[in-house]
Amino acid sequence: MATTVSTTPTWKFVWGDEFDGKAGTSPDPTKWGYETGGTGWGNNELEFYTDRTENIYLTGDGYLAIKAIKEPYQGKQYTSGRLITLGKFEQTYGRFEASIKIPKGQGMWPAFWMLGSNKAQVGWPNCGEIDIMENIGKEPKTIHGSMHGPGYSGGNPLTGTYKMSLFSCAILADKFHTYAVEWEPNVVRFYFDGKLYQTKTPANCPKGTKWIFDHPMYILLNVAVGGTWPGSPNNTTSFPQTMLIDFVRVFEQVK
Repeated sequence: MATTVSTTPTWKFVWGDEFDGKAGTSPDPTKWGYETGGTGWGNNELEFYTDRTENIYLTGDGYLAIKAIKEPYQGKQYTSGRLITLGKFEQTYGRFEASIKIPKGQGMWPAFWMLGSNKAQVGWPNCGEIDIMENIGKEPKTIHGSMHGPGYSGGNPLTGTYKMSLFSCAILADKFHTYAVEWEPNVVRFYFDGKLYQTKTPANCPKGTKWIFDHPMYILLNVAVGGTWPGSPNNTTSFPQTMLIDFVRVFEQVK
């Protein structure tokens, strides 16, 4: 009888955050830093990202909250938060996953993603970007998983979607879901609640472009408000809107 050899990777935990801590306190500063400001972030976004505990805080019962608030602040109409691990944790390859309850409403744009740690040296999109989870509020049942690089960025990334059943009244914001990628040399697999929904390899790159996902990347968590892709909030959007994160975990492959 022929022996079947499994090609499923085995993963070993190497880094993470369970967000345990006192209610109203900031996340662990040894693991997370902040990006702040109201530049629009290249997407015509409407929020000002702050490092205030009004926008980013531990709930006291094991969650991280990133809250988008409708308020005048530094010339903007909204505040929110954007956390990064740059300078604290970066890794090449592995399984990156988070359990998240996303916000909802027109104009909301939550994301769990990665950028190349060489961004300051080579710029975007040459550094590479892997969007593990993006949602725009006008698509309450759809998750986007995308990859950006030189020649396939902005509105033309390597991308795919996972869509919940149209026959159910459930939407993504109703409960926590686990969003993950498994990133290995020359392949990235995207998962929703453990279900593989797309795989990208160098063969998916447009002709004349290069696969650049072979160097350390860092993690980002944020809730944007408005922008070119989701559009602005309207009178159907209630505020504040909060993204809750139960955990972020990173694994490396056991050889």
